[in-house]
Amino acid sequence: MAKRITVDPVTRIEGHLRIDCEVENGKVSKAWSSGQMWRGIEQILQGRDPRDAWIFTQRICGVCTTVHAIASVRAVENALDLEIPLNAQYIRNLIVAAHGIHDHIVHFYQLSALDWVDITSALKADPKKAASLAQSLSDWPLNSHQIMKSTQEKLKTFVDSGQLGIFANGYWGHPAMKLSPEVNLLAAVHYLQALEVQRTANKIVSVLGSKTPHIQNLAVGGVANPINFDSQATLTLERLMLIKEAIDELGSFIYNGLLVDVAAVGSFYADWTQHGAGITDYLSVPDLPLDTAGTAFGMPGGFIKGGDLSTFQPITRFGDPCLLDGVAESNKHAWYEGSDPLHPFDGRTDPEYTDFQDDGKYSWIKAPTFHGQPAQVGPLAQVLCGLASGDHRTQAATDYFQDKVKAVLGETLPLSAFHSTIGRHGARAIRCAVLYENLKEQWQLLMDNIATGDHETFNAPSFPKGEIRGMGFHEAPRGMLSHWVVIEDGKIRNYQCVVPSTWNAAPRNAEDAPGPYEKSLLDTPVADPELPLEILRTVHSFDPCISCAIHLHDTEEQSVVSVKAV
Repeated sequence: MAKRITVDPVTRIEGHLRIDCEVENGKVSKAWSSGQMWRGIEQILQGRDPRDAWIFTQRICGVCTTVHAIASVRAVENALDLEIPLNAQYIRNLIVAAHGIHDHIVHFYQLSALDWVDITSALKADPKKAASLAQSLSDWPLNSHQIMKSTQEKLKTFVDSGQLGIFANGYWGHPAMKLSPEVNLLAAVHYLQALEVQRTANKIVSVLGSKTPHIQNLAVGGVANPINFDSQATLTLERLMLIKEAIDELGSFIYNGLLVDVAAVGSFYADWTQHGAGITDYLSVPDLPLDTAGTAFGMPGGFIKGGDLSTFQPITRFGDPCLLDGVAESNKHAWYEGSDPLHPFDGRTDPEYTDFQDDGKYSWIKAPTFHGQPAQVGPLAQVLCGLASGDHRTQAATDYFQDKVKAVLGETLPLSAFHSTIGRHGARAIRCAVLYENLKEQWQLLMDNIATGDHETFNAPSFPKGEIRGMGFHEAPRGMLSHWVVIEDGKIRNYQCVVPSTWNAAPRNAEDAPGPYEKSLLDTPVADPELPLEILRTVHSFDPCISCAIHLHDTEEQSVVSVKAV
């Protein structure tokens, strides 16, 4: 007889997510993914000036703020067929690449590592052996015996106090945990060090974007970063060199910390390459535009069918018709009016709450499809598309990762192993390295372009009478993000956001096909239904961001917030 498990809320994510599973014979036989919030941004934007949309949309979330700002301005620029100065492209690229690096480091260490790492086990480790293991895998300077020992003493203080603080509520001692005490200690050391590295990445975002979260420098038509080396109130050489220093610091940790740790954890949990594949149709978009029109990019994107790289279909430019015509969203199992799939330009976000219905509506998240089929988005899709397209940065980072796997496991993993729970973690670490290599290049491209005497950062938009439509995309840390805008007489008539966690956390679609979370959970082994760590492992591997995915919910039907246009 099937046992029903409900995990609500799922923690160590952004937003409110509920996962229901039926478990039979020790494995998941059916799953439901339910977003438990409604955001309503689409209604708030109706009738507003399109130039203001990015300010509102990046408030969807406090974690992935820059991504909605970027996608929003690109959507309006696409509608206007407006080109962007090269300097503005490079500055935007620096911001999104640095933000992506920050996000990937946060995800592995702070959000998901504790699914695999037993903090209390680290108290049993030999600090000298932990340091020796770490030094055999990388040249990271903060892997000394002294650091291992001092960190172990900090952990002991937490445990002895009875309050684990940031390490509370873990599944310590769970039978699915199997890292050695030394590996657990190494991971705990890097968990704490990663907190400081994140600040370095955010320094780049805040210098260029004025603040983070919620950058302030964007504009439809470019950026508000005047370039003048003679004025301290602008983007000066001093600030650019500060950014270069931060970029160099990030590279050391990415290659000697993150990639090594993910490879080591993945090697010890190699059996998890057999779980969590789910949907293997992969969708990503190109990013880091290298020209003013968005027809050349530093990172490739496209579509892969059934995990077969030979089926790779590139997406080559902003406004690519394959993507523009291929996206639709269904409300059949989502708490909105209607059920038939609608193209985002015609999308509706009118709430219709019914309570949780197993076979009816059960989520505030819509169900997107690409040419009629669900697709998985995220770093795994981006890495596979990078490999399929022959991107040399992706190949180099993948080779580096595989070398570290071989050092621990004794062999490299086949590419098919990446279609899995643990594979998504590996792909995210690889993508972090790819972002770093592009971050270095974008800085140099900006410097070289400024050296030619080009200081332009903004092209003024002009809105025509009548209707225009635009779609802006961005390969965000969690995957393909797209904003869709219909503008009439210079005002927003309709606006829809189709975001990574909408793709991945989707409920069943119009054809009742499960979404990526739901399908990836099928056949997952569950050792103890009362402690469903295995379910969390797979869900966390997608890095859920539910505030982005849902479309404020109050059970008492009271007004939660009032917005007044002035």
